[in-house]
Order: sequence, then C-alpha cells, then structure tokens
Amino acid sequence: MTVEPAAHPPGTNDPRNPGMPLGHQMFQGRAVNRSAAERRAASMIARRSIKKAAQAAWLVNAVRCIDLTTLAGDDTADRVHRLCAKARRPLAPHILDGLGLADFGLTVGAVCVYPTMVPHAVRALRGSGIPVASVATGFPAGLMPLPLRLAEIRYAVGEGADEIDIVITREHVLTGNWQALHDEIRQMREACGAAHLKAILATGELQTLTNVYAASMVAMQAGADFIKTSTGKEGVNATLPVSLTMVRALRDYRDATGHRVGFKPAGGMKSAKDALSWQILMKEEMGNDWLDPHLFRLGASSMLGDIERQLEHFVTGRYASASRLALA
Repeated sequence: MTVEPAAHPPGTNDPRNPGMPLGHQMFQGRAVNRSAAERRAASMIARRSIKKAAQAAWLVNAVRCIDLTTLAGDDTADRVHRLCAKARRPLAPHILDGLGLADFGLTVGAVCVYPTMVPHAVRALRGSGIPVASVATGFPAGLMPLPLRLAEIRYAVGEGADEIDIVITREHVLTGNWQALHDEIRQMREACGAAHLKAILATGELQTLTNVYAASMVAMQAGADFIKTSTGKEGVNATLPVSLTMVRALRDYRDATGHRVGFKPAGGMKSAKDALSWQILMKEEMGNDWLDPHLFRLGASSMLGDIERQLEHFVTGRYASASRLALA
C-alpha cells in the first residue's frame, strides 16, 4: 500500500514576518482561562481516531516536520554526523519500500545543534537541502549579557546555521516589561540576518497562560519567524494547553497583520501518539497549511524512534525491538 504524505501547500514562499512596533492592544486585557484551554485541548484529541493507512500518513508527515536534535554536553562531531545520517534517511529502507516512498526523498525538517557543532552538521548535510538550526543566546537559561547573546547568534550564522533558536529573558515576561522583551527579540532578529529566528518562550517558567499568550504576541511583533514552547530543559515543557494558547496567538497575529508565523512545540514529546496529537491541534486550529515544515516543527529526537517502530508495524504487522532500528 502506498502512503502519500501531505502535499506541500501553497505559500511555502511566504514573505518573512517583518514584525511591527510593540502594540499592547493586541495582548493586554486578553486573559486565558486555563480550565477552558485544558478542556479544548483534551476534547480535540479525544474526538479524532486515526488508524491504519491514515495514521501511517500522519506519522510520515510528522517525520518531515521533526527538528532532529542533540543538545548534550558530550556532543561530538561523530555524534552530529550520525544524527545527520539519520536526518537524511529517517526510516529504514524496508519501511520506505513498504510505504511506497522509496523514491520520495523523505527527510526530517531540520537538524538542531549547539553553535560549536554547526560546522559538523553543515558538512554532513551538504547537498541534502536539510536546514541546520542552532540554539543560541545563552541556551537554555538565556542569562547572559545581551551583547554576548547577539554575538553568539552572529557566530552560529557565520558557521552556516540556517535557523536560530533563541531564548527570551523570562524576567521581562514575569515583570510585564514588554518593551524590553520586544527590543531584545528585535535585536536578535537583526543579528540573524537571513537566518530564520525561532523564539523559545520557555513556557514552563512563565507561570500563566495569559503570560504565554502575551509573550507569543510580543515575539511575533518583534519579527519572530517561529514561536517555540520550550528549551526541553524546564521542569514542564510542551503541553497541549500551552500549545493551544500559542497557536491561538499566532492565528490572531495572522488575522491582524496578514503574516503567517510558524509553531514549534519541543520538550517532553517522545511517542508517535504525541506526534499525532500535535498535528491534530494544528489541523483543528490552523488548517492543513500548518502541517508543513515551513510552518510547523516538532522539537524531538526520541520521538522518531517510536514513529519508525509504529510504521514498521504498519508495513510488516510486527513490532521491531528498539535495537533493530538505527538510533537517532
């Protein structure tokens, strides 16, 4: 049986979000009801049951949207090269054959590493078309002087990074200093140059969903190309209610400005079921356009292993042991 992943929608060449001056009217006074957000997130997942070939197609699409990531203190060039090999060929050949995708050229959405690992990733991915993303700005805490954070962005871009995942100063959100947050992200966007900026909000440390909505809106006003939930290092990372709040913010921003901004949940997502849940959220709230890697990414690595295992079961009727599948 042939499983076709979602076609690339029109709009993949959308102009970048240029940002705008800080506009308090777009977020102040907009309180988010946590209970209502939790009910909405739970109900949209419960209503959908995706099985068999449809589930396989959704999982293949999730592979296209994964930012395959290694952010460990013991990262080496060899580890990055192995990760990039997996990025180029995320599914085993017999699975691709069984899905009818042997000639499709399936890859992940990007590879994400620390700035010093960027040159290794650039070399390993040359010719693949897979973007190299780098965290920067004192990841994960972001508690470095702003000039040093800007210098780290320029370093990563200079080494060849196509995308920069920045972290915000959480203090600006917690104290309501929205102008400082806007100015900081705006300078980071300028430091990125042609590289796309993904603004990590570290939502697990922002205390309320109202703060999450406001921080999302300010990041987009400052010119973020993507808004991202978490570093993966917080005590609480990506959750569906938080993601729903951020997605509603980017929908409101699109309606107000006409500019489409991407979304990246990250941290704590490990299973194929998670991959389905976040895609359901995007389809329900934003439509099919946001099921494409130019507007949606999944920040994960271990998730890919479970997706591959589920797809092998679809193709062969058997679950493989984890040792049979190449590690991401």
